[in-house]
Amino acid sequence: MAQHQTEAARTAKPRTPESGTAQSRTAGSQTLARGLDVLRAVAAAPDGMAVADVAEHAGIHRTVAYRLLNTLEDARLVHRGPDGRYRGAAGLLTLSSAAHSSLVAAARPLLRELADQLGATVSLIVRQGQEAVALAVISPADGAYHVTFSEGSSHSLTIGAAGHALLAADPEVPGEPESVARVRREGFAGTYGEVEPNMHGLAVPLDAAISGVPACLNVISARSNLGETAVPLLQAAASRITGLLA
Repeated sequence: MAQHQTEAARTAKPRTPESGTAQSRTAGSQTLARGLDVLRAVAAAPDGMAVADVAEHAGIHRTVAYRLLNTLEDARLVHRGPDGRYRGAAGLLTLSSAAHSSLVAAARPLLRELADQLGATVSLIVRQGQEAVALAVISPADGAYHVTFSEGSSHSLTIGAAGHALLAADPEVPGEPESVARVRREGFAGTYGEVEPNMHGLAVPLDAAISGVPACLNVISARSNLGETAVPLLQAAASRITGLLA
């Protein structure tokens, strides 16, 4: 009998996840799932979320919500403002850039080409929640006067040529701003002084079905006649970028 048991032990196969006896590969991940859910909710909230809001959204106790938010804040994914509400933080920009690495890689050489052709700063801007966020910004190589801004900078979707172009990726709704409807009709947005005083902005949307996210090419300049040459160049570059991604 002892010999039989020894032989059985020697020939028995170890339990593996594939055997059906092990726990699910997602077992124990409830905290991670909750944290990701909270992160998405906070990042999408224009006015941020208080601890009580997060607890109600996730269906958890306030103490648990507070621990999750502290962890996300330590990772620089959320930030607690002076009003006590949590909002998306700078760490999200790194994740956003990484998530859209193919888009940035396809766009960057063309942005350089456009910036030198136009003598103006050109950028790739995507929608993140209710903000337009610059993923890539290229200034012209020559020493001519131009306006520039930092990668990762953002502004509200409700202003600027880029904001209008990004909103045009949404389905048409009754009563939407004429500036958004115009982008759908004409294929570009043009503004003056909405983001930067005395500056002209132009933006051409990319095909969101191909780029994977509402995105646009944006140029900003002090020259009022920039649109005559910039719009067709931006539209051609947008087509080339989506062609590379398709």
